[in-house]
Amino acid sequence: MSENEKISGAQEKPKNKVLDAITTVFDWIYRILLEYSKLVLLVIVVIVTAQVFSRKVLHSSIRWSEEVTLVLMVWMAFISMAIGVEKNLHISIEMFFKRFPKPMQTVLNFINNLLVLIVGAVLLFYGVKLIQFTSTSTLPATQWPACTLYLMMPVGGFFIVYFSLLRLLGLERYRHLNIEEGGNQDV
Repeated sequence: MSENEKISGAQEKPKNKVLDAITTVFDWIYRILLEYSKLVLLVIVVIVTAQVFSRKVLHSSIRWSEEVTLVLMVWMAFISMAIGVEKNLHISIEMFFKRFPKPMQTVLNFINNLLVLIVGAVLLFYGVKLIQFTSTSTLPATQWPACTLYLMMPVGGFFIVYFSLLRLLGLERYRHLNIEEGGNQDV
């Protein structure tokens, strides 16, 4: 091993540790978001079921059920977008793509990831602005701040940017997929 390779390897170790630490934090936050999304889906089902039961059997209505369900469904939409980007589940037409030469596929993948990153950045930036703009008004049934409806917009945008950057920069190897799966060992 040459002297330059030793120096380069020594410089890579701190960089790798920093990237590893950053991705560990973000992967844990993402894991919490995944578990939270499961809970939100369960709560939506319980609220809608209770509302149907209340209307049909008790002949009354739960006043806040529609509003809370709407807030939770909007939250799920933004969480789901981030999950879709992380798992590369967005809609694509591969019939023609697979027929392109490999260099063109690489360029198109780069453009695709760049566009997804831009969409995530727009969600993050305008999500924060929308929260600020709607923070002074309230939702009618619950009297919660109207910004509650949009809280997950910048969170989803952030994770879209995060996953897109990892893919664009080839840093996916620093992900801790075991965290997402609930394991204890690094992958």
